[in-house]
Amino acid sequence: MPRTGQFSALTEVLFRFLMEPKEVERFLTQLSDFATMNKISLGPLKNIVKSILLVPNGALKRNLSSEQVRADFIALGLSEEKASYFAEQWKVNSPTLTRLAVGQTLMINQLIDMEWKFGVTAGSSELEKVGSIFLQLKLVIKKGSQMENVYIELTLPQFYSFLHEMERVKTSLESFS
Repeated sequence: MPRTGQFSALTEVLFRFLMEPKEVERFLTQLSDFATMNKISLGPLKNIVKSILLVPNGALKRNLSSEQVRADFIALGLSEEKASYFAEQWKVNSPTLTRLAVGQTLMINQLIDMEWKFGVTAGSSELEKVGSIFLQLKLVIKKGSQMENVYIELTLPQFYSFLHEMERVKTSLESFS
């Protein structure tokens, strides 16, 4: 299998895990299968995967664009081609990952307050971002006995996707009562 094929297969395994982080057993099995198929030792592969997963996890926390994710991978020494491939996958999957992260935050912690505001990007190094509408959310959550502010910035499509999910949750909860 060519190296690019290996990287795309590994990227697919990583994003499947990011989408379903509770499926640890399946993820470890897929990693083991990947290692066997590509004649790679499982131990070093796990270390590589841990390192790679730091980038999307950090990107989620900082709401990085696919171009910023690509730049991070290039800065870390990944080839232009592989960094661009991962960035494309990030572009496709980040709205869902953002929604899942918000969902986990709301499940684990009690939401106390929420503030929001809309904005329009006036200037950016990415020309297509200029004039785009975004939503900034400030969630005040209770972690045990402490309050913590969580800041999230969503594009308009991400916001509508998030809103749709919240409406589905509301409908589900109303059907139980």
